[in-house]
Amino acid sequence: MEDVDRPRVVAGSADRILATLEAFGFEWHDEVLWQSHRDAAYAEALENLRERGLTFACSCSRLDLASEPRYPGHCRDGPRLPDAELAIRLRVEPGHVQFSDCIQGSFRQDVALASGDLILKRRDGWFAYLLAVVVDDAYQGVTTIVRGADLLDHTAAQIYLQKQLGLPTPAYAHVPALVEPDGSKLSKSARSVPLDPQAALRQLLYVFELLGLAPPASLARAPLAGAWNWAVEHWDLRRLARRPALSLAAGQGRGPDTPEISYSGLGKGRLP
Repeated sequence: MEDVDRPRVVAGSADRILATLEAFGFEWHDEVLWQSHRDAAYAEALENLRERGLTFACSCSRLDLASEPRYPGHCRDGPRLPDAELAIRLRVEPGHVQFSDCIQGSFRQDVALASGDLILKRRDGWFAYLLAVVVDDAYQGVTTIVRGADLLDHTAAQIYLQKQLGLPTPAYAHVPALVEPDGSKLSKSARSVPLDPQAALRQLLYVFELLGLAPPASLARAPLAGAWNWAVEHWDLRRLARRPALSLAAGQGRGPDTPEISYSGLGKGRLP
């Protein structure tokens, strides 16, 4: 449960998330791991980096950096305002991080050029999501990460941190994200509607179509577990478009009868 950013946690949201996952037939085989219970692990990883001289304290606020395309290294030789609240950043050296995504293909990024030195602990004292997710993936033995392609640009930074901590790098598969015709996330648009646990099968079949599975009409009468079994049996990454986004045409809504989808680019992915 990714609740490392405690100030933004909405009361009851975690319970609703777990209940929704259960209603849609998702299963997990161990206790749910909560980032809010993992501060000791994050502190240990941060200390590992500090002892090797790979971190530094930074007094720069978001306002200070508002006009910068990336962090310019203001505090690398010491915080400019040592009495201010300080963040902890990872020193990121120039050089490309390259990996082969199971869907999007080859991807490379110079993290120093794209982002600059990365925040691992925020000025308000909370650990950054970047550190938490990298430490947790290794702790849980995650070998494959399947997620939206809107996160593709964050992957190189995660791999860079994995290497600094001596942690294994999982395989990645970035599924095209569903967006509006103007490229904005559907989840943030007026047409985004909540999931309906009472219509789980219908919504799953629509997603199966988006993933290129072409479910048969008979699956609409199957039990939820039967639909999942069919999808697992027919899952094939090669059916997915090598595109960062799937764009809904103007006027289309969400549902199993949604017509053809067009493809578009998203973000700043550096794909060949």
